Amino acid sequence: MAQYDFTPRIAPNLDRHLVFPLLEFLQDSKLYPDEEILKSKIELLSKTNMVDYAMDIHKSLYHTDEVPQDMVERRAEVVARLKALEEAAAPLLVFLQNHNAVQELRTDKHNNLQMLNDRYQIGSQQIEALYQFAKFQFECGNYSGAADYLYEYRALCTNSERSLSALWGKLAAEILMQNWDTAFEELNRLKEIIDSKNFASPLNQIQSRIWLMHWSLFIFFNNDNGRTQIIDLFNQDKYINTIQTSAPHLLRYLATAFIVNKRRRTQFKDFIKIIQQEHHSFKDPITEFLACVYVNYDFDGAQKKMKECEEVILNDPFLGKRVEQENSSSVPLRDEFIENARLFIFETYCRIHRRIDMGVLAEKLNLNYEEAERWIVSLIRGSKLDAKIDSESGTVVMEPNRPDVYEQLIEHTKGLSGRTYKLVSQIMEHAQTLATR
Repeated sequence: MAQYDFTPRIAPNLDRHLVFPLLEFLQDSKLYPDEEILKSKIELLSKTNMVDYAMDIHKSLYHTDEVPQDMVERRAEVVARLKALEEAAAPLLVFLQNHNAVQELRTDKHNNLQMLNDRYQIGSQQIEALYQFAKFQFECGNYSGAADYLYEYRALCTNSERSLSALWGKLAAEILMQNWDTAFEELNRLKEIIDSKNFASPLNQIQSRIWLMHWSLFIFFNNDNGRTQIIDLFNQDKYINTIQTSAPHLLRYLATAFIVNKRRRTQFKDFIKIIQQEHHSFKDPITEFLACVYVNYDFDGAQKKMKECEEVILNDPFLGKRVEQENSSSVPLRDEFIENARLFIFETYCRIHRRIDMGVLAEKLNLNYEEAERWIVSLIRGSKLDAKIDSESGTVVMEPNRPDVYEQLIEHTKGLSGRTYKLVSQIMEHAQTLATR
């Protein structure tokens, strides 16, 4: 399954700290040797300030209580730098801890800056120091403190680029703290800025959309409503075009959302066309499953792909987890996927056959005969399909759903009066034009 691991494609589009949860998942799933994952973690940590964490991993990897001298020296540098940044931002930090003073701030940033300068001798240097202090806190792994300071910084910052950078940092911190509702709010703020007409250059806009979609995977696949939210974002023209040109691997996640989301069937046909367009340039078991069912009508191929899809989902850091649903216990996304995948096969198979052998259908659904019979009976009752099971012959018989003659007549003549009125109006206008000549 390592060939289907998208971590090498996803990681370059994430902040370094967001890669750690992916490595943790891969380590737990045993997809790669443990030693390889630990080395990757140390390499990743070498460019952050999480020195203590790096020391712990080094001890675990090399089975020793000793750490290299450069790590010890690096830790001393980090502590000294953190203290210096805190001192530089101290006047503003003291102000922010004063609740009564903070209430004096208004929506006008320029007035706020003037008030801070006149009353508290706080200027642009202290505000910039707050940003650097917040960023350093994030690099140290103090995501809660970083999120709070970045929020306060954005309330005072008048530099749009710096403010955007702070928003990215706050989004990352909220994701790492698993504050999914807050993270979703920050995601929407970023999307609004990125999609605005005055946002940087078109190239930067495309790159920012790629980052936004990758970061959003953490949010969308950690709550039940995310299956709808990811379709709302990814399936927009400018985002789906970006996926097709620059990040086709994201089609796996959009395809999964469509399969498990029964409320978005109206958009599903257009998505199948995209799968068909990208079939020769990008292949993944989940997208290939859809191509087998809806493009090639290859049900034997769909059966094989469904088994591969199950393994892919279990070994994907975003899909291979339990999804929280409202007012119920969490359920594995894999179970929902397999249930809906079987439904897709059944519906499509029934659409092109009048009588279906239960044994053949059970094989296509990866079920034994008794399981398939119970599943189909439940499906027919629940979805009111025009079908019945002939127990003697062991077949499913599809009832033809032909509309009544009178219904057809009414349907064809529905717009007749409107079209007649429009035609008469056009004739009258033409007659008036001729009369005036």
